[in-house]
Amino acid sequence: MSEEIRTEEKGKKLEDIRKEAEEKACPVQKAVYFIDEFIAGPMCSKCYPCSLGTGEAKIRLTRISSHHKNVSKRDVQALKRIGLNMIEGSFCKKGRDTGRFLIETLAASEDEFIRHISGFCLQKECISLVEYKIHPGQCVMCGKCLEACTHEAIIGEKRESYLTGYLPFEILQKKCTKCGECIKVCQIMAIERLSTELPELIAK
Repeated sequence: MSEEIRTEEKGKKLEDIRKEAEEKACPVQKAVYFIDEFIAGPMCSKCYPCSLGTGEAKIRLTRISSHHKNVSKRDVQALKRIGLNMIEGSFCKKGRDTGRFLIETLAASEDEFIRHISGFCLQKECISLVEYKIHPGQCVMCGKCLEACTHEAIIGEKRESYLTGYLPFEILQKKCTKCGECIKVCQIMAIERLSTELPELIAK
């Protein structure tokens, strides 16, 4: 049995990883998932274009998805270079197919990658680029979100019949871990996951 077949048997097959990645709505998250799973499973690390390329791709994708302070269009250009190098230089089909996945994803959604560089995830899947907010006009002050938040990121007072002058519920963004537990328990949908405001697209 060849080394490549043994490697495939140890974890997910590349086609399974692609299918799972395609379930993501955000193209950046698709690429992040694909690269992470490829590194964890099918990658054999026998050639530099693949092993070094995927390592650098993971760094670049992390910078883009988390809106790193020094992220720029150069990170997108680097991903294109990595993809092409993997297609041309990888010893095995898995490495070449991973390079093609990067190139195809960028070709189909480059505008979305540029928006991420500006701090905006249209699909609201990049945790660093979203905020959870409570709409005071919709909130009935039941306190379920306060009870669900284990990170003490929500402040406010539960409505009681014998009290007046309530402190409205609010999510403290610096404490919020974006876990989403508050949204799960809010039955009246007074909490919303919002993309950060879209600034002008940078030209770096």
